[in-house]
Amino acid sequence: MEQKILSLAAEENPDGLQRYLQTVKDPELVSIITKNAVKGKDAGTLLRGIFKGSPCSRDEGVRRRLVVYKHCIQLAESGDLQPEVASEIVGLLMLEVHQLPGAFLIELANLFVEAVKGGGFSNGKSLELFPSVLTALSSKESLSYGKGELTGEEYKKQLINSLCSSRWDPQCVIHLTCMFRDVPLSTEELQFVVQKVIRMLNKLDLQEMPPLVYQLLLLSAKGCKRNILEGIVTCFNDLDQKQAEEQKSAQCLDLEEATIPQDQLRHVEGTVILHIVFAIKLDQDLGRELVKYIKAGQQGDVSHILCPFSAALLLSVSRIQRFEDQIFDFLKTTVMKGFKDQQLQQGSKFLQDLVPQPNCVSTVFLETVKNSGYGWDHVTQGLVELGFLLMDSFGPKNVAGAKLTEATTSASKTPTQQACQLGSKILLETFKVHEPIRSEILEQVLNRVITKATTPIGHFIDLLSDIVISAPLILQNSSSKVTEAFDHLSYLPLKTVQGLLKAVQPLLKISMSMRDSLILVLRKAMFSSQIDARKSAVAGFLLLLKNFKVLGSLSSSQCSQAIGASQVQVDVHTRYNSAANEAFCLEILGSLRRCLSQQADVRLMLYEGFYDVLRRNSQLSSSIMQTLLSQVKRYYEPEPDLLPPLKLESCITANGEQIFLQEPLAHLLCCVHHCLSWYRGSLQQKRNSDEDDEEEEMGCHQDLKDILESVTRRMIKCDLEDFELDKSADFSLTSGVGVKNNIYAVLVTGLCEVLIEYNFTSANFSKSKFEDVLGLFKCYSKLSDILKEKAGKGKSSGNNKMSRSLVSMGFVCTLLTALFRDSARSHEESLSVLRANLDFMRYSVCVALQKIQQLEDNGVTDGPDGQSSEKMFKCICEITRVFLWRYVSIPTSTEDSGKKDKGKNISLLCLEGLLRIFNIIQQRYRHKIPQFLAALDGDQEGTEEINVTEKIAFHIKQFQRSVLNQLSGEEDDFNSKEALLLVSVLSALSRLLDPASVQFVQMLSWTVKICKESNLDDVQFCKGLMNLLFSLHAQFKSPVTVLRELCQDIHGHLKDIDPDIEVETQSHFAIVNRKTAAPTVTLLVLGQTAKVLDEVDWLITKLKGQLGSEKIVSDGSTQALNPREPMEKAITLQMGTLLTVCHELVQTALPFGSCTDSLLKELAKMYTILTSLIKYYLQVYNTQAGSLPTRLEKLVKLSGSHLTPQCYAFITYVQNMQNESLSVAGEKKKKKKEEAALSTAKILRDTKPIPNLIFAIEQYEKFLIHLSKKSKVNLMQYMKLSTSRDFRINAAALQEKESEDEENEPDNEQSVVEEQESQEPQKKKRKRK
Repeated sequence: MEQKILSLAAEENPDGLQRYLQTVKDPELVSIITKNAVKGKDAGTLLRGIFKGSPCSRDEGVRRRLVVYKHCIQLAESGDLQPEVASEIVGLLMLEVHQLPGAFLIELANLFVEAVKGGGFSNGKSLELFPSVLTALSSKESLSYGKGELTGEEYKKQLINSLCSSRWDPQCVIHLTCMFRDVPLSTEELQFVVQKVIRMLNKLDLQEMPPLVYQLLLLSAKGCKRNILEGIVTCFNDLDQKQAEEQKSAQCLDLEEATIPQDQLRHVEGTVILHIVFAIKLDQDLGRELVKYIKAGQQGDVSHILCPFSAALLLSVSRIQRFEDQIFDFLKTTVMKGFKDQQLQQGSKFLQDLVPQPNCVSTVFLETVKNSGYGWDHVTQGLVELGFLLMDSFGPKNVAGAKLTEATTSASKTPTQQACQLGSKILLETFKVHEPIRSEILEQVLNRVITKATTPIGHFIDLLSDIVISAPLILQNSSSKVTEAFDHLSYLPLKTVQGLLKAVQPLLKISMSMRDSLILVLRKAMFSSQIDARKSAVAGFLLLLKNFKVLGSLSSSQCSQAIGASQVQVDVHTRYNSAANEAFCLEILGSLRRCLSQQADVRLMLYEGFYDVLRRNSQLSSSIMQTLLSQVKRYYEPEPDLLPPLKLESCITANGEQIFLQEPLAHLLCCVHHCLSWYRGSLQQKRNSDEDDEEEEMGCHQDLKDILESVTRRMIKCDLEDFELDKSADFSLTSGVGVKNNIYAVLVTGLCEVLIEYNFTSANFSKSKFEDVLGLFKCYSKLSDILKEKAGKGKSSGNNKMSRSLVSMGFVCTLLTALFRDSARSHEESLSVLRANLDFMRYSVCVALQKIQQLEDNGVTDGPDGQSSEKMFKCICEITRVFLWRYVSIPTSTEDSGKKDKGKNISLLCLEGLLRIFNIIQQRYRHKIPQFLAALDGDQEGTEEINVTEKIAFHIKQFQRSVLNQLSGEEDDFNSKEALLLVSVLSALSRLLDPASVQFVQMLSWTVKICKESNLDDVQFCKGLMNLLFSLHAQFKSPVTVLRELCQDIHGHLKDIDPDIEVETQSHFAIVNRKTAAPTVTLLVLGQTAKVLDEVDWLITKLKGQLGSEKIVSDGSTQALNPREPMEKAITLQMGTLLTVCHELVQTALPFGSCTDSLLKELAKMYTILTSLIKYYLQVYNTQAGSLPTRLEKLVKLSGSHLTPQCYAFITYVQNMQNESLSVAGEKKKKKKEEAALSTAKILRDTKPIPNLIFAIEQYEKFLIHLSKKSKVNLMQYMKLSTSRDFRINAAALQEKESEDEENEPDNEQSVVEEQESQEPQKKKRKRK
């Protein structure tokens, strides 16, 4: 039969072919087609013959064609055909489809739709025909549909809509997506298709996702690029969250299998990212849409667009140069915005209740780093660039005149510090995860340490230290880079050198070549002409001696091996040749001894480092003690009766007329004392040396001890005249004698302090020793008083301004505990000697304050163990116990300190110390707060069971009682400084309370009560109390109601701007009175108003972002469920209350200056935010996402009736006061023209806020008009125009100006015109301001 058909077709006999085909039944025809197709024999020729004998002009021919089409579609899907045969058949069908009439095309199209709905497509080969069917349909002008007619395009749209609304078999999604690429689609149809495919994306198996994403990206060439990218990002974000939840629940339930395997998901995500990046490289528009998408989402909740997957995608795309800058700018801005938003939200209960806490941006990027370990090599370069970008952009900067302090370790870092820390974490984690990139990270860190030496680089050194600690053995491969960095040590600042060497110290233990290179560099630096280089060499050698307990042999290479072994396996270090070890140590010490003949700064470093070397490398004690003894003997007078006992003149040197300190003698003796103390302690624990060595060491130590004893005896006998430092001596810094005397005085006071510490620590509570201590203190005190008198010329500078003390923190802790808390009867008699001297008691507290200040500023203190965080914490705990007991048990009011010494009250100093300590604990030891509170109770155990809030509340009550005692006494007995310190302490402690606790509410209630009942004129106390009130209120609820009451009080005390109006004096808060109302309370209220306005502005921005990201629903039924309504309501209520706050202030007769300026600025800000709110509602109308609420109309009405008219009146009031100031300036002009010009310029500058305010009001009214037109609600009926914005000529001022011009009339009339032209515009501009 098939041969007959083929022969008839070949004979070009269409009539005969048609007649024959009419005799062939459909089953026979189908069977022939199947047989030929399966065999792959002449299937295409057969089909051509059938189509030739089935013309579309006859119904029978069309019917036969339809049968053939249906059967061929089934054949192609069956999978029985060879691929090339199936392709040939489908190709023939595609060529002939356009000849089919519309009705049959519809039937054919419905066949495809039903097959999709029924899941009838297995390989999707026949789907290649569907685009041709749809194209043919769309070309038909009219098609019958039901009882009516549709055009081909409309019917195609119905088909696609029906297809996309049906359920798809996951197996055919990829084929359908591929098919739609060949279908001509309108924008609306494409959106239907894309939305359907995106919905199907997360229903596929993980392995099927990359091919579908690939097809989607190809489909994006037609349009809907943003929808496709957004859908892909959202899908994988959801998968990540689901996987994380499963992993968390699996850990809890101990499940073995998860529905989403993590490793498989990560590999799929990596492949998808590669597909997208490749597509963007081919289609730049796709990249531009990605950038637009992320930037649009930046205004709303960033967590919707920034997730680990999207972060990885952006970092991969950043390798395309065209998008690099845009993406990194976005990421940098987003990180900063995320931290700022987090800080703003954490500080406001109002915002916490309205907006859920978003995911931390740090978590997103660190999760991206973790995920990139699954073979995402295309992400690593972007991670490294981002990490360094954050560290470079947000690292500490040099600010002129500002004191640079190291970054605090507290949890409450600034957003800038958090961003810098995030960059460091990204680099560290990337370093750990990705081996190929390690070398580049290390190189870039070292480059920054070396090249940015003039800027703060502590964050880079910290990162380097973390990198070295994380993988010291791996870094051996990069030792050459570290060695190259050593070559620059001589040119780097000392602090940088110390940080760098400390950071790479673990590498020195395992790399011989690195140690050899360092030692060579240090030896060269020791002979450098630059003093900083020599100091760096000292620092390096001391570090070697401190950190390497055992050195292997004389040669540096061999000793290196021993160092490594000794650090890795400490137990066997005694097996090495001790003589060789000591010889090498002595070689380093020999290099360091050269420093003893250099400048004072170099010697000072050596003296400060010897104790740590001795403590960590005890076998060097003999050599170090011998060195110190020989150095001390150079300045010691051996004659037992000779005064003074030390040769001070040898400690200074002259260079021309300039005199310098050559030998820091006090530091030398300080070093001797601490080394002797260490020796006394170690002698009791360890006696393993030979007898001869012990005798030698004992002799050396005994000599030093005898010297200190002799110096002590003779220093007590010395008068100031013995040092030529009596009251008549010259202490001016302008003469050589004065400089010399100042150096002598510093040396003598330092010596006294060192000897005080030595005698106290070695006294063992001996009464005679304590009397020696007082004798030394007498000498110190006399000289210190003279210095203060000369420096301050009679003005007391306060004991806390004392010169830098040389006593150690450990001694201060021991001394305070003995003086204030030691109740042992055996010690009572000896301690009474010291306790009877009030000046010595005060001195001990002042020194403690100085040490605490050092710890607060730098995190370390001078002296032994000052670098040890743990030991400093223990000292802080002990000192706090002493200060707390002293202040609570002996109030300042009962302390007898004399009228002239009232400012030096010991209890007051203790209170100041407590304030500083509470701040230090929160800044640097926040993780140890439970241990700190336990230590205050004397309990070092059971810290885990401590309830921090309860303990803090207990201490708060103690200080609250002190505040009440201050307030309940007579007005003359009120101590302003103590009251302010108490409020500051309460403020510091309240930050540790849980805002949700009962104790916090009690604290807030107590503060409100004090503010309402205390009628004090003390401005500073008022300021501290109000700040405490506001800080507490912000954690509890919004303080707007308090602000309104405060403004009513201010208005009542300062009266109205209209003198004819009498204001009823209200007193909600007694703390507000005529003295404190302005500027103190007014400025604080305005500052708090600015914070609330910032919060409202932030919320409006959030609302706009939410509005932009919401999907617009076609039917309006969902508008009743407005998810933004709670925020909209809260914003309107806040703005309404703030309007009443400003309504009160704007009518108040505020003094001209800072108060009026601040109010004008806040009013302008108020109108700017009102304008922003109106713009938001305009956006609501533009997107048809809602309507105008009644509460907004009330807010606009309130602004028009209660604020705008009063603003114009206040502007007039300010301008009148300005004119008075200008007239005063004009009177001064006749006397001093320069001063008058400066005064006039200042006034003009200060009145700049007026035009800004008027502009803000005009902008507000402009957008009100727009909103009125959109909403069909006349909002402008509440607004009244004023003449304050009009140009006004001040006639009196003009006449005065003309009279001045006539008096100074020049000869040339032309010059008069020029002068008027040059001066008038300036005056006119001034008037308008």
